[in-house]
Amino acid sequence: MHLRILDILKEKGKTKYWLYIRLGLSYQNFNKMIYNQTKSIKYENLKALCDILECTPNDLFEEYHKG
Repeated sequence: MHLRILDILKEKGKTKYWLYIRLGLSYQNFNKMIYNQTKSIKYENLKALCDILECTPNDLFEEYHKG
């Protein structure tokens, strides 16, 4: 699975900094999450992302295949 956070931000005309301020994570954890370098995501963070970005979990994820 791959998080589409950067794509959604671009679609909505919002910046990473805008999301970072609203999400309240440490900068290191925030960066790992948006650049898909984390192995898990807490449900509370998933809910916060959906609320802030006005989307569903289905919107946040896309399947990808390693070549």
